[in-house]
Amino acid sequence: MPGVSASHTGWTFITNHARVAAIADDPNVRIRDIAAHCQLSERSVQRIISDVEQDGYLSHTRGGRTKTYRIRADKLLRHPAEAGLSVAALLSLLVQDEYDRSRKPIPR
Repeated sequence: MPGVSASHTGWTFITNHARVAAIADDPNVRIRDIAAHCQLSERSVQRIISDVEQDGYLSHTRGGRTKTYRIRADKLLRHPAEAGLSVAALLSLLVQDEYDRSRKPIPR
């Protein structure tokens, strides 16, 4: 995962639940790394993962000390304003944005 810029205060367009979709980039990513990337506590990331697992958007398998996550990209987003929009559609936006940011310098 690319580096993260300085901390931010105030509201943002993307929720913490959507940020944790960084799992899509690496199904074997550690909670510690997700937390650092998303600028969240490890406990917050664990709660978010639990939320999305409980509703069937994410599952995991354990292999020794590591977990491998699987996102259900075919599931539809929960809010009525996004009716019919799949997790895959959201991830494609987030992944493309991440790809673009890693290739372009940050404007000053």
